Amino acid sequence: MIKHIVLYTIRDGVDKDATVAKIASLLEPLVGQIPGLTKMEVRRCYQGADYALYSEFTSAEALEGYAVHPLHLAAKAQFNGLLASRLNADYEV
Repeated sequence: MIKHIVLYTIRDGVDKDATVAKIASLLEPLVGQIPGLTKMEVRRCYQGADYALYSEFTSAEALEGYAVHPLHLAAKAQFNGLLASRLNADYEV
């Protein structure tokens, strides 16, 4: 299993709570729609980054497939312009 964690900051002047809710509503339903994606959580952070994305994949190949999957790309296109920075970490368990 691969765990994929991403910390994001949202651009200044953007409603952060509304943005995180929008992102969660776009990404969390992808579980079951993208092969190998078994878990997805998007949560507002209270310290450091503005929000965290936590997801689990059956394999490194599944994570690679998720990155370029049309459903993921379509969801990402709806909020990517609202983001200021991104830091990710992937590890196998």
